[in-house]
Amino acid sequence: MNTNITRIERLMTLATGDEKHDSSSRSTLDVLWVLYDRVMHYDPENTRSEDRDRFVLSKGHGCVSFYAVLADKGFFPPATLKTFLKWDSMLGAHPDRHQVPGAEVSTGSLGHGFPMAVGIALALRIKKNPRRVFVLIGDGECNEGTVWETALLAGDQHLSNLTCIVINNYSSTPDLGDIAAKFAA
Repeated sequence: MNTNITRIERLMTLATGDEKHDSSSRSTLDVLWVLYDRVMHYDPENTRSEDRDRFVLSKGHGCVSFYAVLADKGFFPPATLKTFLKWDSMLGAHPDRHQVPGAEVSTGSLGHGFPMAVGIALALRIKKNPRRVFVLIGDGECNEGTVWETALLAGDQHLSNLTCIVINNYSSTPDLGDIAAKFAA
């Protein structure tokens, strides 16, 4: 197993509470680590720099791995993970952009993060800003009509600065079929 992933999994254990959504968080860990370690451009000291890539965790209930990666990358001290779900903690059950350094948007309601990511990608294009937008959604939220409407809009607008990553852990009640083919269409 990758030692970096093992380190972040240890950080995840610092977060305690009944609403951890462990399987939702663990299913995103590899993707988050690769994005923040090898793909995205960001500065944890300047979280609102115009020269940063943007990441949207649409699957907001899977935030523990997101928090652990942010802590590992210096957005806040790893010891903060111990405060997860505590009354006065910045680390709630869903990311809050006003509380969590590195959280671009507040998410939680399924199906909302992808449309926000498209809006961010469109705004960057209008500003002629070459930075990229990454959004992570889950197969469960692919049951939301907004996901498919947004996929159609993103395709129609040819948003080359947008990457949508779907984590399919087969938690969706209806069989979604070939998700990749649907997005490609």
